[in-house]
Amino acid sequence: MADAPESREQWGSRTGFILAAVGSAVGLGNMWRFSYLTAENGGAAFLVLYLVLVAAVGLPVLLAELVIGRGSRLSPIGALAHYGGSRWRLLGGLFLASGFLILAYYSVIAGWTLRYALTALGGFGPDSGAYFEQVSTGATAVGWHLAFMALTIAIILGGVNRGIERVSIVLMPLLFAIICGIAIYAATLPGADAGYDFYLSIDLAQMLDFKVLAAAASQAFFSLSLGMGAILTYASYVREDENLPNEAVIIATADFAVAFVAGLAVFPLLFALGLESKVGESTLGALFITLPSAFHEMGFAGQVVGTLFFVALVFGALTSAMSLLEVVVATAIDQLGWGRPFATMALGSLCALLGVPAALDLDVLGLMDQIAGSLFLVFGGLMLSIFVGFVMPDPVGEARQGAEGVRWFGAWRLLVRTVVPAVLLVVLWQSIRALG
Repeated sequence: MADAPESREQWGSRTGFILAAVGSAVGLGNMWRFSYLTAENGGAAFLVLYLVLVAAVGLPVLLAELVIGRGSRLSPIGALAHYGGSRWRLLGGLFLASGFLILAYYSVIAGWTLRYALTALGGFGPDSGAYFEQVSTGATAVGWHLAFMALTIAIILGGVNRGIERVSIVLMPLLFAIICGIAIYAATLPGADAGYDFYLSIDLAQMLDFKVLAAAASQAFFSLSLGMGAILTYASYVREDENLPNEAVIIATADFAVAFVAGLAVFPLLFALGLESKVGESTLGALFITLPSAFHEMGFAGQVVGTLFFVALVFGALTSAMSLLEVVVATAIDQLGWGRPFATMALGSLCALLGVPAALDLDVLGLMDQIAGSLFLVFGGLMLSIFVGFVMPDPVGEARQGAEGVRWFGAWRLLVRTVVPAVLLVVLWQSIRALG
């Protein structure tokens, strides 16, 4: 059983930790996947279910990862062994594999956002579909994928304080400011009201649809970066007196706020320009084809708004990618005794190499997403809820440190033992069916 190193890094401030954790949660899923799923699943019907499931599933698992990480002061493999014995190292290994595989293809999509941010400066062309086909695969996609991975590696080389925390403190406020600015601009467009009507109207029949429920649960889990050890690893760097329940609520609220405001920006834009019928064509199509078409229709304003939007996407993708790479780097440091420079360069390069097939073929990218994003994450979260609910000794006592005034620990333990496993079993079943 590994022990926490005495010289382990710590966050320089509570604000730095919170912004880094929010950055891990906020990513392409908030501005890409959330809007698409909302459009596909009845607007506010999905929104309401998503909020409920963030509270009932996302928040309990988020707090569970925070508690395990802070208490053990180790990365996933060592942390789970610390509380459950060596047999639980396998679950930590699954977290590690999930994060590594997700980063490999996530950085391909993030590379597209880098390319699109630069393209937006000069304005998108009239055929955004043809442009996406041109840049999404092949040597160009490989090059931008490697560039994004190089940027991620450079930040992780700086460590927790001089790398992750410093970047998060700058990028996260900028991201939220950009999204709010675009949402305010979108509100001024003629026809924006139709976008709000679609986004915020509630269809009760959709709320009772089993598929909508499963989609909302999956997004609540995916959006908070759960089941891959990122939040757990970040929590291993916090001080013992941090109020983890409060931090969990802040992280979940900020994550939802970015997704919600992104919807307030995206839907009015699309409806104002008559492109609402195209938003549900595909997850990638909504982001990389439909929106660039909208920015093209807007002329010079589209160049400004499009550039800002894709810059915000780059920021979100980068802060999420940092957390994913930190999981594997921290594990190598904890379990193998590697130094940070060697672990970062070696594992970052290996992850970059693993992502090359996804950059060459969209079918490979989709398969990696189904395996890691739909199966590994959900199964890992399911097993984590079982671990905290039934195996870990006194998780409530661990969570209570620094949070003596919190009164909902009993509800948290009950949710982790009952609601979370039940909902994640449903999501896992749906994911397996989708693979078939």
